[in-house]
Amino acid sequence: MDISEYNTLTIESEGYYKDKGSKFIALAFHVENEEEIKEAMAVVKKKYYDARHHCYAYRINPEAEVFRSSDDGEPSGTAGKPILNQLLSEELTNSLIIVVRYFGGTKLGVSGLIQAYKSAARDAIRNNKVVKKFITRQFILSFEYPLMNSVMRVIKEENLKIVGQDFDTNCKINVEIKKNQENIAISRIEKIRGVTIT
Repeated sequence: MDISEYNTLTIESEGYYKDKGSKFIALAFHVENEEEIKEAMAVVKKKYYDARHHCYAYRINPEAEVFRSSDDGEPSGTAGKPILNQLLSEELTNSLIIVVRYFGGTKLGVSGLIQAYKSAARDAIRNNKVVKKFITRQFILSFEYPLMNSVMRVIKEENLKIVGQDFDTNCKINVEIKKNQENIAISRIEKIRGVTIT
């Protein structure tokens, strides 16, 4: 399946769930890579150092999906998987949810744990802002000054985003193109003689 857009979280948010004295604090983050996941995990573990469990799930890289979940000492499948299932059901990518548990003294059982982790994760997602993002490609267009109008017309008509430009000796414009539009935009630019695309 060719993916050109995806949903993701935009801010840091919290969710909360309580059952039989146990407290479940869910923290949701937008993350782009495994380095950012490690940083977020370190911050949460430091802040909630006295919690018994730091369970989590994440999904990154919408084009070649990487996902992982951890029960962090809870019975297998009772924590990480319910958190991951919330990311899947909301179709969220580049997102991380960590649920911290403070044990209240009473065991919740398998179904109780699944419910708790699922509910805390869902609450954190609800308290966040979900946005649709487009997968993009960047290209550098190089050309001589006289071609400026022709190039700018295509940029404007195809709704391309200019992310950088350099008009020193020749013209260089760095554009960002939505993945599902790149073929049309590139073929239009290729028709302008004297423009090189990298």
